[in-house]
Amino acid sequence: MKSTPQTSAAASKATQTRRSLVVEARRLFGERGYAASSVEEIVRAAGVTKGALYHHFTGKDDLFRAVVEDVKGEVTAVVGQSFLATDDEPDALDTVTRGCLAFIDAHRDPAIQRITILDARSVLDPIQRRALDARYEVAVIRGALRRAVRYGVIDPQPLGPLAHVIAGALGEACALLAESEDEATTREEIRTVVIRLLEGLRPHAPS
Repeated sequence: MKSTPQTSAAASKATQTRRSLVVEARRLFGERGYAASSVEEIVRAAGVTKGALYHHFTGKDDLFRAVVEDVKGEVTAVVGQSFLATDDEPDALDTVTRGCLAFIDAHRDPAIQRITILDARSVLDPIQRRALDARYEVAVIRGALRRAVRYGVIDPQPLGPLAHVIAGALGEACALLAESEDEATTREEIRTVVIRLLEGLRPHAPS
């Protein structure tokens, strides 16, 4: 079917409507949390009707999943740079560690904590969470681990499961940080544990 100016304009408006819903829902979910943000408030903030929301999403849960994906995409785009090798950092495992620590620090933002860690655990089912993790943080962690194996700083092993396990540990670390009453101390303790865990991936010299 050939596109016309009318169909192009309608598609553009639909994209804009969907984006407005995600943006405003993200703001409200980040400020108040999922439970305290109503559909009525979201559509009013987005300047659309409730019918428009249900045209693009099956409901509030589906909109929340889109918000989680939006936040994860943004965080991964930023943190992903930390998983890239630099000229002054030849050790590929150090690059993995730097990226993992950057991931934790990115989740010091209260809104990001609330959306992707705290509320995501209660709103999304485990299969949904794992699928989103696989698309974002697991993908960049796996890429960095593959480079570490290639350079011989960790032994060859199943990188998919390893990346999922590391991502799971980082998610738990972010949850501890979100729930802590002493963020500075908790952050330092978490960094120490993460560094030690990752250093444990290095090949052991034969005894």
